[in-house]
Amino acid sequence: MIFGAFLPMFWPPHANLITQIQPVIANRDLNGRVRLVFPASVEQDKALLDSCQSIASELSEQLGAHAFPTEQMILFEDNMDTVLSGASNFELEGLEGAYVVDRLATEGRWANIAAVADGVPRVVFFSIKGGVGRSTAMAASAWSLAQSGKRVMVLDLDLKSPGLSSGLLPEERRPAYGITDWLVEDLVDNGAAVFEDMVATSELAHDGEILVVPAHGADPGDYIAKLGRVWMPKHNDIGVREVWAQRLGRLLGQLEQRWQPDIILIDSRSGIDDVASSCVTDLGAGLVLLFAIDGEQTWSGYRILFDYWHKAGVAQDISERLQLVGAMIPDVGAAEYFGSLNEHSWDFFAESLYDDVPPGETTETLWNFDDSDETAPHYPWPINWHRGFAALTSLHSRFEQIDRHEVRAWPSEWADSTYLV
Repeated sequence: MIFGAFLPMFWPPHANLITQIQPVIANRDLNGRVRLVFPASVEQDKALLDSCQSIASELSEQLGAHAFPTEQMILFEDNMDTVLSGASNFELEGLEGAYVVDRLATEGRWANIAAVADGVPRVVFFSIKGGVGRSTAMAASAWSLAQSGKRVMVLDLDLKSPGLSSGLLPEERRPAYGITDWLVEDLVDNGAAVFEDMVATSELAHDGEILVVPAHGADPGDYIAKLGRVWMPKHNDIGVREVWAQRLGRLLGQLEQRWQPDIILIDSRSGIDDVASSCVTDLGAGLVLLFAIDGEQTWSGYRILFDYWHKAGVAQDISERLQLVGAMIPDVGAAEYFGSLNEHSWDFFAESLYDDVPPGETTETLWNFDDSDETAPHYPWPINWHRGFAALTSLHSRFEQIDRHEVRAWPSEWADSTYLV
C-alpha cells in the first residue's frame, strides 16, 4: 500500500498510545522506506514497548516494500528534536504527537516559510509552468517602477534557464560576474572577490534606477560545472551547516545593504523546483506573484503545491502573500477568457486556500473573498498578450523604444500600493 495514502488511516486506532508516549515519528528514508522512531524511555516500560512493537509489526505488514522488515522497524532516540531538525516534516492532521519526516535528496524547502524580510520589499515572480511571459513581465515592471523614481534591484534566479539580464542590459553593459559565480566562490570563502562586479545599472531607467544582478557574468565560463556546485551546503569552521538557500539569503542581504534599493524583484525558476522553493519560501518575500494561464496544467500544478502547504501546516503562513497574475490574456475574446480564468481561480482558491464559510456566517472573521472582489488574491492581475513583445530577437532593444502606454497598469497596482510604504 502507498505510504502517503495509508498513514492517515493507520494511526487513529492508536491515538491514545501516541498521546501517552508522544512524539512518535514515521521516518521515510532517501529510498522511501519507513520505520518508526520512539522516545528512548519507551524501552524502559515493557507494556509500552510491546504495544509499540505491535504497531511496528502491523505497519510493516501493511506497507510491504515501503517499510523495513518488522525486526528493523523501530529506532529509539533520547532527543526526538534531533530527528525533526533540518528535515522536511509535518504533524498528521487531527492526531497530536504523530509526525512524518521525509529524508530528501534535494534541498527544496517548500514547507519552510521564512518571515517577511525587515528591509525593503521583496517581490517574487513565479509560475508553475514556463513560457507564460514571467521574465518579460518582470522586466516591464522594473522599467515601470524605475520610471516612477524607484531604485529597483532585479535578480535572475532562474539559474538553469538564465536570460533576464538580456532584457535590461545590452551585452556591453553586463557585469563580469553573476549569482552563480558568488555561490561557487562563497564555498571557498572567496565571495568578496566577485561581489562588487556582479551588479550592473541599466540605461533604460530615467527618473529612477534599475540594478541588474544576472545569473552569470558576461563570460559565463564553465557554467554547467558551476551549476553542479551552487547547490552545495557550506560548513563553517565549527561545523555548522548552511544550506544553499541560506547562503542565497545571505547574499541577498549583502546586496540590499550595499546598494540600498527601494524594492527587490526576484525572477524565480518555474515549477516545483529547489530554486523556486528558495525564492518563494526562503527569501522573505512579502508578495509572491503566481503567473497563470487558464488550463488544467496550471491548476493541477498549483494544487499539488497548495496541498503540500496544507499538509505541512504552513498554508496560513504564506496565503496572504500570494497574488494570482493572469498571464498572456489573448487579444481575441479577452473578456470571455478573463471571466473563465477568474472563475477557475476563485474555485481553486476556495477549494485550496480560503476558509470555509458555514451557513449563516459572514466572512468578516474568516479569510475568504467574493469571486468578484478585485482586491482578492485569486482575482487575476491581467497582463495582455502584446504583439510588440512576441518573438523578439532582442528584448533590450524593444525596451529602448517602449512607450509607457504599452506597459499595462497592473504593475502600478502594487508599485503604488501600501506594500511599498
